[in-house]
Amino acid sequence: MQTLIDAFAAKADLAHLALLMWALGASTLAGTAMRELGRASRRFDDFVREIARFNATFGDQP
Repeated sequence: MQTLIDAFAAKADLAHLALLMWALGASTLAGTAMRELGRASRRFDDFVREIARFNATFGDQP
């Protein structure tokens, strides 16, 4: 990473380096958020499935 920073600094192109770092950070954050959203969706699906199983087992009893 230091060689990349040195290459950008040698050309005095620090704005592009800052933009690259922001884009990498934003992409990482978006990927993490999407992965967590997928996990939350699976947990909710498991919860609904367990409720349906509970209702199927005990739903007909008075």
